[in-house]
Amino acid sequence: MLRIGLDAMGGDFAPDVVVKGALEASRELPQGSVIVLFGDREQIEKKLCENGSPANAFEIVHTTETIGMNEHPAQSFVKKTDSSVVVGFRHLQEGQIDGFASAGNTGAMLVGSMTTVGQIDGIIRPAISAQIAASNGKSFLLLDVGLNVGCKPEVLYQYAVIGNAYAQNVMKLEKPRVALLNIGEEKEKGNMATKAAYELMEQTEQFEFTGNIESKYIFTGQFADVVVCDGFVGNLVLKQAEGFYEIAKASGVKDEYIDRLNYEIVGGTPVLGINGNVMVGHGCSSPFAIKNMILQTEKTIKGRLVKKLCEIFN
Repeated sequence: MLRIGLDAMGGDFAPDVVVKGALEASRELPQGSVIVLFGDREQIEKKLCENGSPANAFEIVHTTETIGMNEHPAQSFVKKTDSSVVVGFRHLQEGQIDGFASAGNTGAMLVGSMTTVGQIDGIIRPAISAQIAASNGKSFLLLDVGLNVGCKPEVLYQYAVIGNAYAQNVMKLEKPRVALLNIGEEKEKGNMATKAAYELMEQTEQFEFTGNIESKYIFTGQFADVVVCDGFVGNLVLKQAEGFYEIAKASGVKDEYIDRLNYEIVGGTPVLGINGNVMVGHGCSSPFAIKNMILQTEKTIKGRLVKKLCEIFN
């Protein structure tokens, strides 16, 4: 049985939207996959009843504390040992759940990722990735999108390896095309880090490197399935796409592709390179986003990505 842990107290509108999202996800999950809710039992059961569901619809792990969205991540993780996030990570570390997802305090989720399950041996720095819609009807994986704002060439190279493994095992692409985000297509373009990373990537046989790619081409999906960059650049690209979507919708634009840019369709971003399946969602997530974050977590678990990365780097 596959067990997906969910922080019921995480997010701007928890536990209401989290419980609603969990109920929606439970109707779409295949048989053999279950959701385990971490949080205040009384509040969770109340929300279940309000939504016409029996109080025992999910397994609930009762916790007495919550790490707020604006609390200091590291300090709160240490002090609030009975919070939904800390207890969830403890269960993940002990193997009682197969993955853990939260739309709560992102910093606390990252602290938990590093201090409990820890990073995979051989990986210099983990990354946060984002799956973004492309105009050709498919999607591409962008990493890093915010965990490491400055990266050495060796780290960028590892991101390519990690992204390639994710694309193969989770996105189910047989031979992903990996590109390095840069200010020009030519090999000599970029800063010292991207130039050196290019030299590492062009010599590899670990993935199909297609060279540098300019930002104006990444959303076409025609030249790359995995786009590698440092977290500073990746976060700018991700936020720009989200901002463009919001402007388009506010302007009344109706377009199938623009609709697919809605982050809620994916729901969450996985932390890659750690010894566990961890998914982080937006604090303002709706029930639809929570549902998709759960489904994305289930897909990542089934892709056995952690096992694959351990094999690659050890």
